[in-house]
Amino acid sequence: MSTIDVTDLTFEAEVLRSDVPVVVEFWAEWCGPCRLVSPVLDELSEEYAGRVKFVKIDTEANPGLSEDFKVQSIPYMAFFTGGEMEKSLVGARPKAMLKEAVEELLAAQA
Repeated sequence: MSTIDVTDLTFEAEVLRSDVPVVVEFWAEWCGPCRLVSPVLDELSEEYAGRVKFVKIDTEANPGLSEDFKVQSIPYMAFFTGGEMEKSLVGARPKAMLKEAVEELLAAQA
């Protein structure tokens, strides 16, 4: 399973109504650090397939969501369980740190 592109129109169904925890990456095509994080999130989506959903939101194409979540810097990762944002991280982070945040998300759900 790889990351899913989400828009203003699909956010509620894909993130807020998800049966599993969701990691949302806010990104943009021009963002260098976003290009570093993207393959890491793809790897994590494979590792956590079926347990955690990983989605991406293009901030340029979906400014409403960026405004709703007060995204001021990207990459911005938001961690959701049960339709509620539990945590967020700003900036490119190493895989180990992102994996730790995903594990915390799963533990909070249990």
